[in-house]
Amino acid sequence: MKNIGASVGVFPTQGEKKVEEEEEYIEKKNEMYFCLDENPTYHIFAVGKWYENTAGEVIGDVDTYFLHILSNQRCESVWDCFDGWSEQDEKSAEKWETLCQRIEDLPSIEAFICDEKRVEL
Repeated sequence: MKNIGASVGVFPTQGEKKVEEEEEYIEKKNEMYFCLDENPTYHIFAVGKWYENTAGEVIGDVDTYFLHILSNQRCESVWDCFDGWSEQDEKSAEKWETLCQRIEDLPSIEAFICDEKRVEL
């Protein structure tokens, strides 16, 4: 074999180069409340949390919950907002129940919680 003085090297070409970009996620949060149309003093707060990519698409599940009337603790159901609270008269209890039922009957409740600031029902 004859030595021709050539050397061998490895040079990356543009087609072989792989760049993995990490997608950035932005945490989003919306706090809002539902109130009784005929009497806005009856209201229940709700929170929505989710992540969006840079294109504005929701990544994963949206976390929605309500806040307890007295303690502001997280409640998975609107009805849980009244656990341990019995200091209401019959008329008030009826209005709270009406509000809860109207909230529960809403279609796409996640959309309301994530997009709105106040919803009168």
